[in-house]
Parts: sequence; structure tokens; C-alpha cells
Amino acid sequence: MKKSFIWMGSVIGAGAVLALVFGWLERPREVRTVSVSGECLTTAPKDRTAITLRVTTLDTSAAVSMKQATAKATEITEYLKKQDVQMQTTDFNSYEKSEWNRELQKSETLGIETSIAIEVSAASIDTIEKILTHFAGQPNVYSENLRMFTSNETMKPIMEKCLGTAVENARTRADALTAGDGRHTGKMLAVSYDVNTRSSYQPLASNFMRASVKESADAGAYVGGGLVAKDTEVSVTVSATFEIR
Repeated sequence: MKKSFIWMGSVIGAGAVLALVFGWLERPREVRTVSVSGECLTTAPKDRTAITLRVTTLDTSAAVSMKQATAKATEITEYLKKQDVQMQTTDFNSYEKSEWNRELQKSETLGIETSIAIEVSAASIDTIEKILTHFAGQPNVYSENLRMFTSNETMKPIMEKCLGTAVENARTRADALTAGDGRHTGKMLAVSYDVNTRSSYQPLASNFMRASVKESADAGAYVGGGLVAKDTEVSVTVSATFEIR
């Protein structure tokens, strides 16, 4: 009987030891990590030229004003459909227009003004110049916001490559930190990123078709008869967490 108790006690003791061992093995290992940032700065070429064509009509009758503006906008879009361009209507607005009469010292209503804006872009600046020439001098048609920009198709691969460079930059920094502790960097556990693009400021020109362009702007300017543009600046910043081994 006494031997049975001893045997049972031994079994229970061994079971407790095994439970402790397995519990220690199954316990999650505390992961040491290091968090760093990484950056990439690059540029993307501006591969498209854009202009905004604006139709503006004024009449005492709202219906007449809108009809005239719509007819002219339709004429413009029909012409643009025959060109190698992308276009979209960005503004359609009709409102009462008034101006201040200095002699009478009061505001006077001039009528109902209707404004329709059509944004046009092309891969070739020659196409934009052709459009400007075609509508030059036509009544109620104005141009504004001549500019160059980077298309999404061009920007995407450049941005993705820059993102990879930023992650490599972050890992290099993590390697330097862990090496100082006699360890090395393991796998990346988490990452977040922020992308910024910047085109230099460009003042708007109110009417390119009725005045010679003499402005100089970083984002795009007429120089010697041609449009010269600086590349779009691209900045990618990542925040990454790596395992320390």
C-alpha cells in the first residue's frame, strides 16, 4: 500500500514537471523589435500638357444665357473629339452677375452669366497649341491654367520603385542599430508609408488665347516659344518595424 502511494506520488510529480516544461515551451517568446523610418526622394517627368477652355455667356434671360453657353461648349467638345486628347467638364454654373456703379453708388444687375469649363490634356504640346490657335479670337471662349503634369501611368512605377528604396533605407538604418547591440535585423513585422508629390507653384494666366504669354513659372512656362517644365518632385516616407535576432 505504501509503495502504491509512493508510485502514485512519483507519477504526479513527474506530470507536474512535464506540465511546467511544456508550459514553458508553449509560452510565446517575447519578440524584440526596432522601429525606424526610411525615405526616398526622386522626380517624375511631366508627360502631359493641359489647358482649361472656359465658355462664358451673359444675357438678361437665364434660358438664353444657358442655351448660348451650352451650344458653344458642344461645339468645342465636338472639335476635341477629333483630337488626340482627354477631356472632362469641370464646371457648369449659372448665376446672376452684377457690378458696382460708382456714379450711382449702388450695385446693378447685368444679367445671368453662365460659365462652362472644359479641361483638356494631351501627350503632345503641339496638340494643345493647335487647340488654342483654333479657338483664338472666338467670342465667349477663354483659356486658363496652362500647365504640364505627370500622368498616373507614368507616376505609378516611379512611385513603387521609390517605395522599395525607402524600405531598403529603413532596413539599412535598422541594421546599423542592431549591429551596435551585437545582433542583426530579422523580418519586417509592420510598415506604413506616406507619399507626397509636388509641382512648383504656377500662377494662372487668365487668357492665353488673347494675350502673348510672358510669364515664367516653375511648373511650366513659355520660354522662347515653347513650354518648359520642371519634373514633379516625389517624396516617399516609410515607418517600419523589424524583428531583432
